[in-house]
Amino acid sequence: MIHHSADHHAAAVDEYLEQRLGLRIDALEAGREHAHNAGLPRIEVSPAQGKFLQLLVEITGARRVLEIGTLGGYSTSWLAKGVGESGTVISCEFEPLHASIARENLQRAGLSERVEIKLGAAQGSMESLISRKSAPFDLIFIDADKRNNVRYLELAMDLARPGTVVVLDNVVRSGAILDAVADHGTQEADVRGVQDSLQWLRDDPRVSATALQTVGAKGWDGFALARVL
Repeated sequence: MIHHSADHHAAAVDEYLEQRLGLRIDALEAGREHAHNAGLPRIEVSPAQGKFLQLLVEITGARRVLEIGTLGGYSTSWLAKGVGESGTVISCEFEPLHASIARENLQRAGLSERVEIKLGAAQGSMESLISRKSAPFDLIFIDADKRNNVRYLELAMDLARPGTVVVLDNVVRSGAILDAVADHGTQEADVRGVQDSLQWLRDDPRVSATALQTVGAKGWDGFALARVL
């Protein structure tokens, strides 16, 4: 674990970078506050991470993005900014309250026309897209219940094309991935899901992947980045 003082310092550096780079967008920050006031967990990406997602979309030229886990629509908004007016983000969310708040936030940010939120279990929504022979997605962002990461990755392969970028969030979890965990309890199931998904990325010949640790306002964590071959 990171020492508390180091963790606090990293968060302060994040705030400094956000200010110096002008990463806070008023409409998006208002949406984040709205989500917090509505009782949604404060687990959304940071402004710096959101802008990173936007840049990934823009760098890859993605026009169709799939997001697994909408929450209050904060990361969704950054992805929507990346795809531009002609692009589309489809975001899958299980909780009705989360989806409702996200729709309000996207409307406030002027991004609702670019986003379709699919309410229900993400696995079912992804299977429905596959059965309807959905056009492939250019970028897929997976940030939902970690215990189902492998299943989301498997389904993502049927919704991707060669060159599709896959981002898997929260793969370090303050170093908990180093632990041998039992197959019970929410935290243990999530850690096991991350461990299994990293092994899946290593072993599946359809992808080339890496993972990076991050530190900042969101604590000690990281993400995996993969390209479909």
